[in-house]
Amino acid sequence: MNAHAPTGSSSSTQLPTASTVLQELPFKWNVQGRIFIIGGLGFMFDAWDVSLNSILIPLLRTEWGLETGEAAWIGTANLIGMAVGAFLWGTIADRLGRKAAFSWTLGIFAVFTVAGALTDSLGWFVFFRFLAGIGLGGAVPVDYALVGEFTPRKQRGIILTAMDGWWPIGAALAGVVSAWLMAMFGDWRYPLLVMVLPALLIMFVRLFIPESPMYLLKQGRDQEARKVIDDMVARTGAEARPYRTDMAAAQQEPFTPLAFVHQLVALWRFSPKITAVSWLLFLTIMTMYYIGLQWMPTFLIEAGYEQQRAFLTSAGMAGVGFLGVVIAAVLVERTGRKAVLAIFAPASGVLLVVLAMLLSAKNPAVLWLVLAYGTVVQIAIPVLYAYVSEMYPTALRGSGFGWASTISRVGAGFGPLLFVTALVPMLGLVGAFWTVTAVVSAAALVMLFFAPETKGQQLD
Repeated sequence: MNAHAPTGSSSSTQLPTASTVLQELPFKWNVQGRIFIIGGLGFMFDAWDVSLNSILIPLLRTEWGLETGEAAWIGTANLIGMAVGAFLWGTIADRLGRKAAFSWTLGIFAVFTVAGALTDSLGWFVFFRFLAGIGLGGAVPVDYALVGEFTPRKQRGIILTAMDGWWPIGAALAGVVSAWLMAMFGDWRYPLLVMVLPALLIMFVRLFIPESPMYLLKQGRDQEARKVIDDMVARTGAEARPYRTDMAAAQQEPFTPLAFVHQLVALWRFSPKITAVSWLLFLTIMTMYYIGLQWMPTFLIEAGYEQQRAFLTSAGMAGVGFLGVVIAAVLVERTGRKAVLAIFAPASGVLLVVLAMLLSAKNPAVLWLVLAYGTVVQIAIPVLYAYVSEMYPTALRGSGFGWASTISRVGAGFGPLLFVTALVPMLGLVGAFWTVTAVVSAAALVMLFFAPETKGQQLD
């Protein structure tokens, strides 16, 4: 039964909106859960590819005789590409659709990651990592907009937080599979060749994920939106009821390069406070995370650990992050988003400081501190992703998340480079991590005073 109602009738104003019906559906694993799984697998491969940087840096330093600054560009180029991709694909998702943008991001980072395995030149390798990063940068903002807009309001905080559970899985697989391939073949190219797999996921996106009805409504494509919503009502077993589709459609503009500028201006017009807080949180927390992610194997090797053990320890750091995601999913709807971020983001930095104080191959506490950091930082990050995606309306959700992610990628690209080439030589590893912790703590304090709580709110 199609629960249509004339949008112009006087009684229609008493009906629930299409977005209300969508967000009040029961959660079913064969409906919304399928979108969560397919989107999550894309996120998993994103994490896998990003985590390859920490594997490639020590391997290529040895293979090509690179200095520390040269090796740092392997990760920096990838993250700068992600900075470009984040606002590029976030804007495309808001203008041209979530589904198409998600498919393209998967294909681009798979193709150029594999291309990196075909070169013996640092220049070309860095260039391919940059291009792969452009695809990677769009995966997270587009993924969160897509999954969030299909998820019922009551479960949205948990589901969006649980999305980040795919990240430690992908990051851990990167370490474990790379260690196994290096032990089997001893060639750095094999870990890159595995990344042909994300391209195969595009088929499942096209077959099993519809376009977001909230996006369609915002574009004035009411009939297409109704078709998706009515199908979801039937498949979830919910009671069919009349609803109205009078969501204010976004003004249709030609999609030109100026669209990226227009979306950026619209973000600041919508709320300078929300946009500033979003950028600040992403910049500080994600820079701290990528310093640990990219350089932990190198720190461990320099402290006296064998290469394979350093890789596996770093994989363990990523793997236990799944526990952090579970804790975040439990807390996010109980304490709210702001409390989790204010506590666990600074705590992650403190753990890095203690780790630096005790860093030695002979100190058994080092392994436990690496695992503790991996757990605690992954309590903060999924809540950050859920929080920022909830603060923006549908017309700005992809680009709002995307631009915040862009700012973070710039910081995460140059931050680790400056950390190892400037802060560590000047302050030592302990002092450098204290500096990072202080900046993260300041960002959390700004959030507490200037950003809203989004717990339990319905998406626009």
